[in-house]
Amino acid sequence: MLVRERIDRRRARAWALQVHYGWESGGGVGSLRDALGTVVGSRYVSPRRLPYVRRLLCLLDEHISEVDVLLGEVLENWRLERLAVIDRGVLRLAAVELLHVDDVPPKVTIQEGIRLAEQYGGPDSPRFVNGVLDALYKRAQPGS
Repeated sequence: MLVRERIDRRRARAWALQVHYGWESGGGVGSLRDALGTVVGSRYVSPRRLPYVRRLLCLLDEHISEVDVLLGEVLENWRLERLAVIDRGVLRLAAVELLHVDDVPPKVTIQEGIRLAEQYGGPDSPRFVNGVLDALYKRAQPGS
C-alpha cells in the first residue's frame, strides 16, 4: 500500500469520527450517511478521502446494532452509552472496520483506533481503546 493511501485512510478515519461526533451530539437523528452529507455540504473533504469516509460510515449505519452489542460484551465494568462520545465513536468505527473491512489488517485497525484516541480522546482513552479493541479482536477469532 502506498504511503499516500495510508495517510488518506488515516485522515478519512478522523473525518468519519468527526461526522459520528456531530451525528451523536445531534441526538443520533437520521443516518450517518445523512450526517456526512451535511458535513460535505459545509466543509471540504478531500475527494481522495471521501470514499473511505463514506465506506466506514455506511458500514456503521448498516451494522451499528451488531457493533454495539459486541462492544458491550467486551466492555468490562462499562456500558457503551456511559462512555465519552469520542471514545464511543472511536470504538464503533474501529470495530466496524475490524469486523467488516477485509483489506485492512486487524493490527492496523487497532493501531489506528489508538491514534484517534490519542488525538481526540482523554488521557486514558488510548489505553482504554486498545484494551477494548484487543478483546473484541480476540473474541471475533474463529474458535474463540
